[in-house]
Amino acid sequence: MNRDPSHASAGTDHDSDAGAEPRLIDHLIELRARLLRAVVGLLAVFLVLMPFSAQIYGLLAAPLLANLPATGQLVANDPAGGFFVPIKLAFFAALLISVPWLLYQAWAFVAPGLYHREKRLAVPLLVSAVALFYIGCAFAFFLVLPSVFGFLARFTPDVVAMMPDIGKYLDFVLVIFLAFGASFELPVALVILVLLGWVTPQQLRDSRGYAVVGVFVIAAIITPPDVVSQLMLAIPMCLLYEVGIIAARWLVPQKAESDATP
Repeated sequence: MNRDPSHASAGTDHDSDAGAEPRLIDHLIELRARLLRAVVGLLAVFLVLMPFSAQIYGLLAAPLLANLPATGQLVANDPAGGFFVPIKLAFFAALLISVPWLLYQAWAFVAPGLYHREKRLAVPLLVSAVALFYIGCAFAFFLVLPSVFGFLARFTPDVVAMMPDIGKYLDFVLVIFLAFGASFELPVALVILVLLGWVTPQQLRDSRGYAVVGVFVIAAIITPPDVVSQLMLAIPMCLLYEVGIIAARWLVPQKAESDATP
């Protein structure tokens, strides 16, 4: 007895759907486990840092206090600010410290579905992205903040007592950290654009003048309204743009670049 082809096709589709559903459930279970591990790791670091939140805030306030008069100090306009602001800082510090762990959980989830070449390229990019973000934050803390506060203190009238609010100071520093940390990711972003085929290293070199103008515009927007912080962000970004071009040329074969160039 001949079997109806339509029935055979329907049976094949049914088997395929039945096999896809358990795989989807397995992926969701794996995703839930990775998210749970990420959250547990973040909370563990936060709980470790929370007893030292006041000391961490004192360390963060050192660049400002070093440029205040002997009688200068930070104040808490909110009655509960002296308690909640250091805890807020402890959470963000825990988040910053936990970035490698969080990225590892994300990598462990997506890595099984990647090809060998994709894994070989993704690992250096992830490591470089984390390292550059930390370098950007360190650059902001050790060089930018002391220079900015020194510049602002010199131009503050003597009749004005500088007593910044601890909450506003924390928000200001976090914005600076985020701005410099994200800006230092420029080489990784350029390499990714080249790997995706959206631009070539030659196009990046040809657009160097426009990139410099754009860098200075971005620096003027995301930094405080002083020329010191703008220059201290714009100049490293220009150098990192060149680093991104060099890295992209090293990763992309010259033949592929010449073929992609019109």
